[in-house]
Amino acid sequence: MIEDILVIIPAHNEEKNIGFLLNKLKKDFKNILVIDDGSTDRTKEIAKKEGILVISHKFCKGKGESLKTGFNYALKNNFPAVITMDGDGQHLPEEAIKFVEEYRKKPEIGILIGKRFIFSKKMPLIRKITNLSMSILISLFSLHWIPDTQCGFRLINKKVIEKIKLYTSHFETESEILIKAGWYMFKIKSIPITTSYGEEKSKIRPIQDTLRFFKMILFIFYPSLLKTKWKN
Repeated sequence: MIEDILVIIPAHNEEKNIGFLLNKLKKDFKNILVIDDGSTDRTKEIAKKEGILVISHKFCKGKGESLKTGFNYALKNNFPAVITMDGDGQHLPEEAIKFVEEYRKKPEIGILIGKRFIFSKKMPLIRKITNLSMSILISLFSLHWIPDTQCGFRLINKKVIEKIKLYTSHFETESEILIKAGWYMFKIKSIPITTSYGEEKSKIRPIQDTLRFFKMILFIFYPSLLKTKWKN
């Protein structure tokens, strides 16, 4: 049973998959935290029924805010590393062990990030195009080659969470983490994971989230523009 690593699962209306995911994870991990991001279904109830700790947002704040809530909990409870994964069933719970095994070998690693087989027939075409283009762009910004920057299945060292200050609130937060970790010269390593896609629909809104991404890039390069709190 793994006790020193916290698994953080941001979840918004994931009643279909969250129970199965948590049931599998709790066989290997003692500490699991679900961030219920304003769900209107039974996500919170199912997680609690599985005996999992849940922190709820009163309304949907975005994946980035859910991650920050989880990170704050991890720091307060002195976890040396966290694993982040999606609650929609795309990330196989049995593969979380891969991240732990690699971390045990190299505890100085800043971020371990999953690498899906982007050219798999299972991955929708639009996601292939988005993942490849964003991976090239974010790799350039972060000064690290990261084959699959859009993968949310990650192990993040406590040192990274302590060091970087996050301004974003939605899906672009995962890119902000990689870019800033790269700038602080943390080691970022990719490990292969299974490409798993079912009937779930992506919650990414192409136009709005693309604008948020470029807004994030603007503020990273020109922090003086942050005269007020980040507004979505």
